[in-house]
Amino acid sequence: MMAAGLVVVLLGIWQLYADVGDVDDLILPSPSEVATALWDDRGLLWDNLLVTAQEVALGILAAVTLGCAFAIALHFSRTLRRATYPLLVATQAIPIVVVAPLLIVWLGFGLAPKIAIIALVCFFPIVVTTLDALGRVDRDTLKLLTTLDASRWAAFRFAEAPAALPAALSGAKIAVAVAVIGAVFAEYSGSSEGLGHLILQSIPQLETARAWAAVVVLAAFAIALFYALDLAQRRLVPWTATERTP
Repeated sequence: MMAAGLVVVLLGIWQLYADVGDVDDLILPSPSEVATALWDDRGLLWDNLLVTAQEVALGILAAVTLGCAFAIALHFSRTLRRATYPLLVATQAIPIVVVAPLLIVWLGFGLAPKIAIIALVCFFPIVVTTLDALGRVDRDTLKLLTTLDASRWAAFRFAEAPAALPAALSGAKIAVAVAVIGAVFAEYSGSSEGLGHLILQSIPQLETARAWAAVVVLAAFAIALFYALDLAQRRLVPWTATERTP
């Protein structure tokens, strides 16, 4: 309720600024104009949301799969970690807008480059959170498994992997927000559909309210994904529920 109240207050301030402020509605439409665009263009927004949602879902799935696999590999091999972890951190300084055109050239204008761009954007937080969790497993538990003559794989399976699962899901939740941004960048780089393409197309056509309506849909989609993952975390790792805020 508090969040809803804050949204209402912010929308009221935005509406007041749009009505009495010295700003053209082609630059900043009022909330009422955006709401009108949401209704009038609901079919167009829905069709493009389905495209972007598919890209984001597949991109996050690829990032979680590859990110967890890479984190496990780094956890098992100190040599690999020393060699590649600094490079992984350095990749975060490379703007995705520089990489995106290359992926378009290599993979074409279909779905593949968009999934790759989203996966690249989401990859880092998943790797970092999962790797940190794998390294924070209770040492006494590992010693107990060693005493019981458990193999390295058994220790990973019964102690390290369960401990890392909440962090992997938390990394995926962090990645959701940037995944939506990655999808927009991907569609900016080369696309004929999707909400990012719709925004890019609407602004030159002076349909600013439609562009903002697409942004609202993107934000709502990101929120829905975040809470869907939060629900999955509560179901898969219920023992962490008391450690997290609502």
